[in-house]
Amino acid sequence: MKDIALALGGGGVKGHAHIGVIRVLEREGFHIRAIAGTSAGGLWGSLAAFGYSPEDIKRLFTSIDSENVYTRKPGDGPAWFGLTGVRQMLADSLGDSNFEDLRLPFAVTAVDINTGEHLALRKGCVMDAVMATIAMPGFFPPVDLDGRTLIDGGVLDPVPISLARALAPSLPVVAVVLSPPVDAWKGYQKPILFNSLPLISEYVGRTRFSQALNIYLRSIDIAGAMLTELLLQVEKPEVIIRPEVPEIGLFDPVDIDAIMKMGEQAAECALQDLDKAVSWKAQVSRRIFPNSQKQIHPPYTDDFNCK
Repeated sequence: MKDIALALGGGGVKGHAHIGVIRVLEREGFHIRAIAGTSAGGLWGSLAAFGYSPEDIKRLFTSIDSENVYTRKPGDGPAWFGLTGVRQMLADSLGDSNFEDLRLPFAVTAVDINTGEHLALRKGCVMDAVMATIAMPGFFPPVDLDGRTLIDGGVLDPVPISLARALAPSLPVVAVVLSPPVDAWKGYQKPILFNSLPLISEYVGRTRFSQALNIYLRSIDIAGAMLTELLLQVEKPEVIIRPEVPEIGLFDPVDIDAIMKMGEQAAECALQDLDKAVSWKAQVSRRIFPNSQKQIHPPYTDDFNCK
């Protein structure tokens, strides 16, 4: 059996590449038995875990009202923008589903902004957990659940490899990474954050504040890329799929088909590694050296319930 577990990393709208990866995996006969997601990976992963096909997921995202996708709603916490459109899409597609209602074992990561704890969310309401894992600090509202204030899991765990192993200890982990490797960062320039929001960019694009913010975000991107590389070295997923996604800003409009294609191409390039990871030799090796004994970093607080 070609059974695998997926660890889907964060990356904003680059997450459409996850759909292309999943499409190729299913086409080539690989059976996804568990999904762990961080940030964008949690958003796209939740729909796959529910049972939506790649074509269904594409349709759901194209149905989001582009005028309302980043609007705030009454009661939203401190943030520049909201995620009203995304929340409505999740409400329509997932409803009030709990984790135990999903077709596949699924979990997402989040961080408690008050305690610094790294949380594995896999109990209770799926939609609330997904809204927490995509709550990019400062830009999207934090999520208050059960006395905790939760933000984007990518702060501590850009690609949740160890969480995928916890969901399926006997299976190879396929990590889908949406950031470039550190050695590819020379000359890498992300677009200005507000390029795709004319009403905002007309004002802040000319200000010293906007320039300072983009320098800050650039530094955060670099730190996140380095953290990703360190975790990949420590946690050693059996397969790494790294779509060559373009330099896309957080709010940029995108061609979903084009980004899906990049995910497909990356998955196709990894087919040899994938076949090796599910071979009988690899299965025997995992029985002798169980994945659960590999170093896990950072640790999770794992008893949290998304009520």
